[in-house]
Parts: sequence; structure tokens; C-alpha cells
Amino acid sequence: MESPPPATASPGAPTAHPGSIVGILAFAGIVAALTQTLVVPLIAQLPTLFDTSASNASWVITATLLAAAVSTPVAGRLGDMYGKRRMLLVSLVPLILGSVVCALSSSVIPMIAGRGLQGLGMGVVPLGISLLRDVVPTEKLGPSIAIMSASMGVGGALGLPFAAAIAENTSWRVLFWVVAVLALAVGALILALVPADRPATAAAGRFDLPGAIGLGAALIALLLAVSKGADWGWGSATTLTLFAAALILLPTWGWWELRLSDPLVDLRVTARPQVLMTNTASVLVGFAMYAQSLVVPQLLQLPEATGYGLGRSMLAMGLWMAPAGLMMMAMSPVGAKLSAAKGPKVTLAVGSLLIAAGYGLSVPLIGSGSPWSLLIVTLVCNSGVGFAYGAMPALIMSAVPQSETASANSFNALMRSIGTSFAAAVIGVVLARMTTDFGGIPLASENGFRVAMLIGCGVGLAAAVVAALIPVRTTKTPLQPAAAAPDAPQPSPAKA
Repeated sequence: MESPPPATASPGAPTAHPGSIVGILAFAGIVAALTQTLVVPLIAQLPTLFDTSASNASWVITATLLAAAVSTPVAGRLGDMYGKRRMLLVSLVPLILGSVVCALSSSVIPMIAGRGLQGLGMGVVPLGISLLRDVVPTEKLGPSIAIMSASMGVGGALGLPFAAAIAENTSWRVLFWVVAVLALAVGALILALVPADRPATAAAGRFDLPGAIGLGAALIALLLAVSKGADWGWGSATTLTLFAAALILLPTWGWWELRLSDPLVDLRVTARPQVLMTNTASVLVGFAMYAQSLVVPQLLQLPEATGYGLGRSMLAMGLWMAPAGLMMMAMSPVGAKLSAAKGPKVTLAVGSLLIAAGYGLSVPLIGSGSPWSLLIVTLVCNSGVGFAYGAMPALIMSAVPQSETASANSFNALMRSIGTSFAAAVIGVVLARMTTDFGGIPLASENGFRVAMLIGCGVGLAAAVVAALIPVRTTKTPLQPAAAAPDAPQPSPAKA
């Protein structure tokens, strides 16, 4: 079965050259990713700015993580039901509102609320990737997906120097006003130039509200325990209760989803070997991607007197990290060509090996006294991330029906997010346990950073092994829908 042609706009509907559509959607992804690193330069200042404790201020980051995890699969399902372009525009609304609330905040509670609203807009990237399948010609789909996927790294990398420069030279509120204006510009461009997709008939049905609530509750319990466990204590009653709640809620949610003809996430499709193993690799790649983002900035900023720190400012650190994000964008066409020639499975495996190689290079380079050595590490790692992030949506979309593209991509994005959350927890524990005394202040030791990077290397290798084992059926085109797969569930009478 051939891939369906891109959606054709009705008379009077917006339309643009495919390259312009990809550029607009990539711009949307960059703006969404900016919000994730926007507050990094402000973390140390937040308790003073809002007259609160460091523990309370940390919720400014946690709120975005939780809101994004809960909203991403919901946005994907609604995108399949009502149109991906429409849900893209809807997702921009809380992103804009949240930015305005943060810009106007004078205490920590509205700041946390604003950051939560920003997190609700994180479905922009998987929705944009899914929309490409409907509005971009098949022959341009692979490179377009790779570019859109790379936008996450570009936005995250550029966010650091951008935020640091603004925070050092003007009011921190300007950061959020700029994001609000950029998100408004994205919405205007989508309205004017991006054609609407056609919601698939097979996706019609009732929205699974109990499933959305159940998954949201399970994810909040799990991610709260993972992200706050170090602060609360891994053996504390609160942390253990949250882990226990997640262990109960997730199987219960799965049982509920399997009973429905219109589930929030079609677990039968998710259980297909190609989708299941791609999602497993996504967790590992998300972990491996994020680990170096936790280690390298600290090495760049720690005092030179430690013997391994490089004593750079926040702005300088951001500038040294920025090329790695741009490398993701530069490598995306290369990854797309490799996927076209050998298949996205090979690209994912190669990308994972590149990530592992970057971490391996870092072990002898830590303590070299040169930021150039760390730049090489981040460039190699992010080259691999660019390959992997472009390959994962292609693998997912070639294994799911057209009617479930957005839902499946959003679930895959959630898997990557879970991987980054576990990376933060694991690397945080390693660096907190392996410390050295520096003038009476405990700092992460040189060996601690090496162990953290070795963990990243091991996880990258594990991702490569999983990628190599992904069973991919031979198809005429790498993004051919898998609706006719022999193991595909037959439509229920309600959908027929």
C-alpha cells in the first residue's frame, strides 16, 4: 500500500512551498525547546528574586516537566481526532499565556503556574513531526522529519546563551516577553502558510478522558518521585509512596486502555515489536542525550582552582554549548540520507554509537584544562543525537496507521522525556555521592564526572544494541503506513 498523498488545501486555505512549511514547523519546535532552558541562568537567583527557598524555586523547572509529560500524549490523541494543525495552534495558546504570566510574576506561585502553562505547549514538536506526514510530499518527508526533530536540540542549545545574555544585561522578565512574541509569530505563520491536515476517519470517536487522567496521575507520581527523590530522600515515605502509586496506576491504566475501542494510546499498536523497541531505544537515547548536558556545563563553570573546572561564566558556558545544538541541525540531512539508503533502524544504531563514542572521548579529556576538548565531546554526542532523533519518528510512523500518527509520535516523545528525567536523577545521585572538598564546600569530583560520562557511554551502547534488534519489515518506502501489517488489530465495529 502506497503512502497517502499530502493533504491538499481547500480553496482559500493557506498553502506554502514544502520547504517553507518545514521551516515554520522547525521554528515552532525551536521556540518550544527554548522554554526548557530559559530559566537555567536564573536558577541560582530565583530564591532571591521571589523571596523563597531553593526547594520551592526548583518547582519552576519541575512544573514544566510534569505539565509536558501529561499534556504531550493528550495533544497527540486530540491531533489525530481533530487535526494536527489545529492542535498545534491550540498548544501555542498556553505557551503564550504561560510566558506572559511568568513575565508578570512577582512571587514564586504564579511563576510556577506560568511554567506549568508553558509545559502544556510541549506537544508542538511531536505534532509538527506528525503533520509533516500529511502536508509534505513523500520524497521530502525523511529530510523534513530530521530537520524538525533537530529543532529541539537547536532551541535547547541556543536557549542557554540567549537567556544568559538577556539575564546579564537586562531584566529577566524580557526572556518571557521574547518567548511570548516568538510564539505569537509562530501561530501567525502557521495560520497564514501551513495547510490543514484532514483528521483521519479511523481516529474519530470519543476522547478517553479517564485514560488521560489515569496516565497523567501515573506520570506525575513517577516523575515526581524521580525528579524530587534526591531532595526528599530516596527512602523517604513520600518518594516510596509515589513510586508505589506509579506501580499501581500504570498497570491499571493499561488494563483500561485495552478495554476501549478508542483509547488515548493504542497499546496493541504500541506493543508491535518495531514500535515497542523503538520506544525502548528512545528512553535510552533520551538518557544518553541529557547526561552530557548535565556534566559539561558544570565542568565549564567550576573554578579553575579545582584542577578540572574551567572557570567560565554562564554566558561563556552557553556559547561553548551552542555549537552542539547547531550540529544536530547540520547533521540532520546526513542522517536523512543514511535512512533513505539503509533505513532509519541503521541511522538510529549509528547515532547511538556516535553518542557512546562522544562519551568515551570525554573520559581522558576531563581535566585537560581546555574548553575545546569539551566542545569536541558535545559535537560528537549531538551528531549522534541528530541521527537518532531523526530516525525515531520515521521508525514509529512506518509502523503505525495514518490515523494514529500524532498519538504514536507523542508517546515516543514522552518516552524520550522519561529518559531525560531518569538521567537527571541518576547523574544527580552520582555527582552528589562522589564529591571533593573545595574550601569547605563539597563539589562533584573529577572521578564523579568521569563515572557520569561512562554511564552515558554505557547507555548509548545499550541504545545501539536495542536499535540493531528492532525488527523492521521490508516495505516499498521507509514511511509506508503499517495499517496492513499482518499483526495489525482489525477495526472494531465502532470504527468500521
